[in-house]
Amino acid sequence: MRSGGRWLGAAAILVAVLAAAGVAWTLVGRVELRALPQALLGLLRDPAPPAGIAMGNGRIEATEVDVATKLPGRLREVWVREGDRVEAGQAVAVLDTDALDAQRRQAQAELRRARQEREHAIAVVEQHESELDLARRDLTRLEQLSRSDRFVSEEQVDQARARVRSAEAALRASQVQVVATDAAIEAAQASIERIEVDIADSTLKAPRRGRVLYRLAEPGEVLGAGGKVLTLLDLSDVYMVIFLPATEAGWVPLGAEARIVLDAAPQYVVPAEVSFVAPRAQFTPKQVETQGVRESLAFRIKVRIAPDLLARYEALVKTGVPGVAYVRVRPEASWPERLAPRLPEWPMAPAPSSD
Repeated sequence: MRSGGRWLGAAAILVAVLAAAGVAWTLVGRVELRALPQALLGLLRDPAPPAGIAMGNGRIEATEVDVATKLPGRLREVWVREGDRVEAGQAVAVLDTDALDAQRRQAQAELRRARQEREHAIAVVEQHESELDLARRDLTRLEQLSRSDRFVSEEQVDQARARVRSAEAALRASQVQVVATDAAIEAAQASIERIEVDIADSTLKAPRRGRVLYRLAEPGEVLGAGGKVLTLLDLSDVYMVIFLPATEAGWVPLGAEARIVLDAAPQYVVPAEVSFVAPRAQFTPKQVETQGVRESLAFRIKVRIAPDLLARYEALVKTGVPGVAYVRVRPEASWPERLAPRLPEWPMAPAPSSD
């Protein structure tokens, strides 16, 4: 009897422990379920897509463009702030150009000096042309006198010929000097153009239309070449990246129809299309030996929203918003009614007053 009582007591304790573990497991499961991302909860609630439609989780992303300096310098002004929209070619910041302005004045002075030297060189050429003409005339007269039996020594004729050769050499030297001054003028002009380009590049402009995502530098900071001042979001290139298994990714054509449903607005369905399919699987071994491994491969798919649609809802576009993308991998597949495109009216009507 004493042994049977011990067994009954142990059994009761075991039942109590199992009951407590069950309650704890239920509570933990509820907590973990609450902690699941909304996108995953949406997948658990939503029915599986029909055959020929693949789905994957992702976040809204956009092409980021850095506005950086070409030359080192001190940042004088920044004319935009985070969240501002900018147009392509809009001036957004400027560097200090005092040193460049001084270099341009120096180059302009060198250009004026080179032009004056050219004028002087041209005058020297004209002088040497006149001297050469006179030397040739003297030589001609002396040669005529020598042939007419007049008293002209051979030495005088030789001296006249030497003067002609000397005048010809001086003329060629002066002509070379004119060419040198022309080159100096071109060099000065090129220097001015280069400095003006540097001055123009000191005014930083938005390379494309978008929204300021980050303001990375403030006026007064000294930046090196390539120093980043702003990061822009290109609102004409917005997409969601998802990963699909090889069995589905192999059927996805470029330009395939897609739908995007965001966690923040599950009542809307955004039409999109596939703009990129990765040529290689992600995070897999280079050598695939078994069929099981081949079936577990995942390929990166980019689902892009049309630029004209983005232009209509530009104020609503935000990166980082999670959601689900659906891709039609089979052309004969039909979209279910719940994935028919549904977009908000824009401008959106204001929320009703609580009064």
